[in-house]
Amino acid sequence: MRYERSRARSGRTCLWLLIPVFLLCFGCRAGERNGAVSAPAQAAVSIQNTGSDTLVNLALAWAEAYMDSHPEVRLAVTGGGSGTGIAGLLNGTVQIANASREMSAEELERARAGGLHPVRITVARDAIAVVVNPGNPVGRLTLAQISALYTGSITRWKELGGQDRPVVLLSRESNSGTYVYFLENVVRLGRKEDRSLFSPETLLMPSSEGISTEVRQNPNAVGYDGLGYVTPEQKTLAVARDERGPYVLPSASTVNDGSYPIARPLFMYTAGEPSGPVKEYLDWITGEGQALVKGLGFVPLR
Repeated sequence: MRYERSRARSGRTCLWLLIPVFLLCFGCRAGERNGAVSAPAQAAVSIQNTGSDTLVNLALAWAEAYMDSHPEVRLAVTGGGSGTGIAGLLNGTVQIANASREMSAEELERARAGGLHPVRITVARDAIAVVVNPGNPVGRLTLAQISALYTGSITRWKELGGQDRPVVLLSRESNSGTYVYFLENVVRLGRKEDRSLFSPETLLMPSSEGISTEVRQNPNAVGYDGLGYVTPEQKTLAVARDERGPYVLPSASTVNDGSYPIARPLFMYTAGEPSGPVKEYLDWITGEGQALVKGLGFVPLR
């Protein structure tokens, strides 16, 4: 009898424990019928956007503005150089690669070997400014003179009408698309057969900020950078294609009219034809997003 009463008490206990569960389930069903239970939140779409340090500030501004109006999209933007972004695109860790140069033949071959067909989208234009310390009396150079500086043929400022001081050459690192563009189009003057290299005396700087700081502090320095990174503490040189001129300062208007000789398009690459959220984002960049371009020192597409 003691065992049977124990079983009875145990049964009543289980019944009392089940009642709240039953009521909870009933309440859930009632709530679902009345629309009281929220649907699961929509999963966010994540897009990794990596590459050009020239483009990184503009890419960050685009990402912030786009996420404000598209909260379901998460954009992660990092720099590291055009080569880093393209490498990430080829190994599948990046959906959009920022580049201030075109993909090289070797990169395109790697892409094809991996079954990829990269698509290039022009997102803005840029001028590369040649900058010196404000105390430097030199105010203008031809492309040939800039090439002679960076190959080491000219080593003192007096050869260009300046003071009898040594030239200190500053450049971006070789992973930078700006480095590659400057090498091919200024140091080598656009000649495909030219194999000239930067002088071994050239100091390779890891960032645009590094060039700006060194130019500000060193009266003998000369550097180059995207126009959007030039500060009032640097002196921008007017550049001519040859000695006949004209000598032109970089600006949005001189890029658009073609008179400034060191100008280039800026790109975003995808591994294939963009689709879905990536395509929607790129369409926004080349459309409504162009309103942000000029304010960051770059040149809009239109």
